[in-house]
Amino acid sequence: MVSAIFPAAGQGKRMNAGINKVLLELAGEPVLVRTLKTFSRVEAIAELIVVVATDEVAPVQEKLAGFAGLKPFKVVAGGSERQYSILNGLRQVSEAADVVLVHDAARPLVTVETIEAVIRTAREKGGAIAAVPAKNTIKVVGQDNLVVATPARSTLWEVQTPQGFRKDILWQANEQALADDFLGTDDASLVERIGVQVAVVPSDYRNIKVTTPEDMLIAEAFLQCDVSAQMSAMTTAADQARQQWLKEAAK
Repeated sequence: MVSAIFPAAGQGKRMNAGINKVLLELAGEPVLVRTLKTFSRVEAIAELIVVVATDEVAPVQEKLAGFAGLKPFKVVAGGSERQYSILNGLRQVSEAADVVLVHDAARPLVTVETIEAVIRTAREKGGAIAAVPAKNTIKVVGQDNLVVATPARSTLWEVQTPQGFRKDILWQANEQALADDFLGTDDASLVERIGVQVAVVPSDYRNIKVTTPEDMLIAEAFLQCDVSAQMSAMTTAADQARQQWLKEAAK
């Protein structure tokens, strides 16, 4: 079985909303709920573990209880750093889980296809991350804002979530990081430093992290495009059915 951990303990200062950004409504539904509903549609996933600030545990638990369509979930308190929040979530993972996913709660547009691909690859390789090829040229900058190097863009990927790992590997990586007092930039960086190679799973550019008010507008636009496409497909199907009925009736 697969467990999924959702870090959501950040203060979200760049959103300037006064509340946890994952509780903001996106097209009429909280960002967090949209994220959890997508993961709940993945058959292999058996439990959802949401990690929030200590004073948000009870209200988030109560809020999520009011939504249908979610797989069994737990809401737990996070730590002083994202990495420690993930560790707190990992401590709540079922013993039966063989793969653990970590996904930013503020990425509500992730697809079921991406999640399933990360799970498959994590089982096969030990570790997997969703990512997309970098679109822009990246510069390595040193002192005095002087360019040191320009890496080949073909080798650069923008890392997203979910990131998935076999549970024993993620445990070992976190324990080693804790012992070394090491803080990584993401979960994969902890796994990489214990010598486990992490595979990249191609994702899509719509899997954005909602961090600023502008991101909310972009996410709303993506969702509106989805609705328009669905309505168009339904209209086309209805027209085709009507034409077929007319042909049959004319016989």
